Amino acid sequence: MLAEALAFALACHGEQTRKGGAIPYASHLLQVAGLVLEHGGDLSQAAVGLLHDTLEDCEGVSEAEIRARFGEEVARMVAACSDLLEGDRPDRKAPWRERKERHLEHLARMDRRLQLVVGCDKLHNLRSLLADLESEGLSALERFTAVPRQTRWYYEAVRAAIGAGLPERLRREMDQLLERLRGFIAEASPEP
Repeated sequence: MLAEALAFALACHGEQTRKGGAIPYASHLLQVAGLVLEHGGDLSQAAVGLLHDTLEDCEGVSEAEIRARFGEEVARMVAACSDLLEGDRPDRKAPWRERKERHLEHLARMDRRLQLVVGCDKLHNLRSLLADLESEGLSALERFTAVPRQTRWYYEAVRAAIGAGLPERLRREMDQLLERLRGFIAEASPEP
């Protein structure tokens, strides 16, 4: 299943790159799947790590297709990883804050298997963001929809919502990264 999930994710994401750079998006997917396995997840969770952004970022991919290819559990988890709202599409999404607040409400109710995948996704995003901030300065934040204080607020809120369900080592690293993020972004607020 993991090999099939990788092939499907690579086909879906195609030539996409990480925001503001030339790094292939596949790098993020591989990192998330690897982190899931490193922190005790199973192969189904790692497959979700590979597929977690397909509904949100890839045209023409449906939850039904993921269910048909990978089964009910994987499809449910991939759908739960997405912050898309009813009627959203990869090319037309609801406002950032509305999507994030709704997703945060959902995160706290997720089972631990799903919290691990989301935690690994956010951990890799934080690692990448901090590497960019350290090399580019605050201009690295200009590629995102959210303003800096919203970015900090969101990562802190994710940590608060799922932190208790994460393995201790992952929690510790996320806390260390959040402390470094606070050094770049002085305040946290969902307000623009």
